[in-house]
Amino acid sequence: MLQRLQIAPQGPEFSRLIMGYWRLMDWGMTSQQLVSFIEQHLELGITTTDHADIYGDYQCEAAFGQALQLAPSLRQRLELVTKCGIATTARPENRIGHYITESAHIIRSAENSLRYFATDYLDLLLIHRPDPLMDADDIASAFISLHQSGKVKHFGVSNFTPTQFSLLQSRLPFTLATNQLEISPLHQPAILDGSLDQCQQLRIKPLAWSCLGGGRLFSDAQYQPLRDELTAVMEETGAETIEQVVYAWVMRLPSQPLPIIGSGKIERVRAALRASEIELSRQQWFRIRKAALGYDVP
Repeated sequence: MLQRLQIAPQGPEFSRLIMGYWRLMDWGMTSQQLVSFIEQHLELGITTTDHADIYGDYQCEAAFGQALQLAPSLRQRLELVTKCGIATTARPENRIGHYITESAHIIRSAENSLRYFATDYLDLLLIHRPDPLMDADDIASAFISLHQSGKVKHFGVSNFTPTQFSLLQSRLPFTLATNQLEISPLHQPAILDGSLDQCQQLRIKPLAWSCLGGGRLFSDAQYQPLRDELTAVMEETGAETIEQVVYAWVMRLPSQPLPIIGSGKIERVRAALRASEIELSRQQWFRIRKAALGYDVP
C-alpha cells in the first residue's frame, strides 16, 4: 500500500502521491465514470485529491461533487484539498483576472466548495496565489472563523514566498499545514529560493504541482537533453517510464514533497506509484538537474 505522510506537526495525513483534478473537465468522464476512477485510485492508496474553485472555469468542484453524491461513502475514504483567492473572467462579474483574498471572499468560496462537494468539511483549504493587496489579518480572520465552525480542518497556501508564508503564519493561532509549490526538473526556483528550506525548518511537507511541466517534458524540443538523461536514469534504476523518474526526483528532496498527478488515465496513475520505490543516487539526481538547466554546479 502507498505510504502515507503527516504533512505538518499538527497537520493532516495524506497519501504520498496526490490525485490532481485540474483538468477534470477535459477528461470527458460521466459522473459514473468518475466514480469508477475515484474508486480505482483509492484502491491504489491515493486518497488525497487536489482541487481549486477556478479549475475548469469554476466547474470541476461541482463535477467532482456529483460523483460523490452518486457514491456518498467515498467521502470518508478521501481527503479534499481545494484552493481559493483567484478571480477569473470565466465569471462575467470579473472584468479582469485578479487576486482576491478578502475575508468575506475566502469564507464564501469555502462555503461554495462545501456545497459543490456535497460535504460539511474540507480537509485543507489553500490560498491559491500571493495577493499584492493581501491583508494577513483579514485572511487570518477568515481562516479562524472557518476553523471554529468546523467547515475547514486545516489551512495552507500555494505559491507563497517564505516571507509571505511567515507573514500569514504570524497572524494565526495554528500552524499552516503546507505550501503548494511548482517543483520539477523543468522549474527549479523553489529548490534554492528558500521555499523548501522553510518547509524543512517548520517540518511541513510541500505539495508539488506541475512535476511534468504541464506536459512540456514530452513535447518541447528544448527538453530533449533532459529526456535523454531521464531515459538513461530510467534504465539504470529499472524504472518503467521517465515520469516515474521525475516523480522520484521530486520526492528525493529532503522536504519530502508530495507530487500531484494530473492524469485522468488510471494506467498512468498506477504507473506513477512505482516512483515511490525508486531511489536515486545523489549523482543521478544532479545529472537530471544539469540536463534540465543546461549547466553544472558552480
